[in-house]
Amino acid sequence: MYPLAQILHSKGYRISGSDNNETDTLKAVREMGIEVFMGQRAENIKGADLIIHTAAIMEDNPELIAAKAAGVPLLERSDLLGIITEGYSNAVCVSGTHGKTTVTSMITQILKGSGLDITAYIGGKLPIIGGSGCVGSTDTMVCEACEFEDHFLKLSPDIALVTNIDADHLDYFGTLENIKASFGKFCKMAKTVIANGDDKNTMDTVSGTCDNIITFGRGAGCNWRAENITRKNGLQTEFDIYSGSTLFTHAVLGVPGEHNIVNAVAAAVAANLCGADGDAVKKGLGEFTGAKRRFEKYGEAKGVTVCDDYGHHPAELTATLTAAKGLGFDRVWAVFQPFTFSRTAMLLEDFAKALSIPDKCVITAIMGSREKNTYNIYDRDLASRIPGAVWFEDVQEHDANFELCADYVAKNARPGDLVLTMGCGDCNKCARLILQKLEAME
Repeated sequence: MYPLAQILHSKGYRISGSDNNETDTLKAVREMGIEVFMGQRAENIKGADLIIHTAAIMEDNPELIAAKAAGVPLLERSDLLGIITEGYSNAVCVSGTHGKTTVTSMITQILKGSGLDITAYIGGKLPIIGGSGCVGSTDTMVCEACEFEDHFLKLSPDIALVTNIDADHLDYFGTLENIKASFGKFCKMAKTVIANGDDKNTMDTVSGTCDNIITFGRGAGCNWRAENITRKNGLQTEFDIYSGSTLFTHAVLGVPGEHNIVNAVAAAVAANLCGADGDAVKKGLGEFTGAKRRFEKYGEAKGVTVCDDYGHHPAELTATLTAAKGLGFDRVWAVFQPFTFSRTAMLLEDFAKALSIPDKCVITAIMGSREKNTYNIYDRDLASRIPGAVWFEDVQEHDANFELCADYVAKNARPGDLVLTMGCGDCNKCARLILQKLEAME
């Protein structure tokens, strides 16, 4: 919702909104001059000509009920985003089960850094645009395209980029084949498809969807690929990006992980189609420090490094934790907040396997978000499958659970450790708590 607020506000619309949780995002929204109500009540919508809501809002929400009773037009977030993308003749829509935010951010970093005045909609905050969204004067828009409940099918992509396809949102799709079919529909809407040539699910899906398919990856068969990879100074990676047999540019990337090399190649393809040359791509990737909440460093105290990451699917956890283990820390901690009961239940064994990678693991209470716990699943069901994992079964209340988790980590972390809070809910609050407690002990 935040990038939509930024985009509409900059276009001159009068906006107000509500939430039930104080966050840094709400602070940023208020600083834009947008009125924010704390708590959701019927009177908050008084005078509104249009109500935009997220998929997380349930039918019994008082503002939703009041809007329907008053006959005020309603749009779900993705409907509005679709309307916005229709206004751009070069909409680059970045889809995929994993890596959407990072690739969208990389493309935005490259194009903004090269002086192209683009519009952007990102699922995470990017420093170069001062948030998650911006409005430009050109016909180019870079937009994150989420497959959740087929939301990306509401967009109008000119260029469809697919980072990868994996089993997720199974409460809606049911099977991987249904997910692939949905991505296929998305790609058929575009004039050009940029696809991960190393990912079998992606290649099976995009085949025949478009006359112009460009592949990226590490494999020799990819149209664009990374070669001559070297790692320096822990987080830094250098590599060449080739287009066919031609060297396009040499890249220096400051965000860790094998997956981010592939993400960078994907971003290079899209940015090049939008007019960025090799020098612009090199500059943009070199200046890219990651989107907010993507292996974001919060600080160091008592010799312990505290970072936060948005990863919430087993494949994302595996990629990030594997990268973390290779950074030279004495021990790696994962403090994981499971997000939604359905995902936790359906991918339980995969989560347990991924969270066995770190040296220490702490599981918080599950954040249900838009769901009710009809799955009868709890943090103990995941934690009990992970050797040595810690959880606080008797305390499910959100803030109190975070307090106990942060207390445990701060008391047991040692100098030389890396602590990674992980999840797409609000586990970054736990990261801040841990850092505060470590600073108090220092």
